[in-house]
Amino acid sequence: MLLELAQYFAKDIRAFNVFSYITLRAVLACLTALVISFIIGPAMIRRLTAYKIGQSVRDDGPQTHLVKAGTPTMGGALILASIAITVFLWADLRNRFVWIVMWIMLAFGAIS
Repeated sequence: MLLELAQYFAKDIRAFNVFSYITLRAVLACLTALVISFIIGPAMIRRLTAYKIGQSVRDDGPQTHLVKAGTPTMGGALILASIAITVFLWADLRNRFVWIVMWIMLAFGAIS
């Protein structure tokens, strides 16, 4: 989405041609995913805790591990959400390989 917007503005303003470089988009995508995970993370952890999706701790383990009981174990969902949002913002959505990788990543996330 942002790539297409930058390409549209690049017709009139040459400074927007910098967004055609994949290295810049990769750096911006990493920073965007980090910001998204910082914003969405606390709300997702609260929601997972409310749904009681937590880690079970065995009694035969160390006693210090008992404080981990109830810790949300779906941290991968946060990573998948931030990656999916970032891909839709910064990737070239006309590339079929982007869509293949996105579907495979989300399918593996749904399996686990």
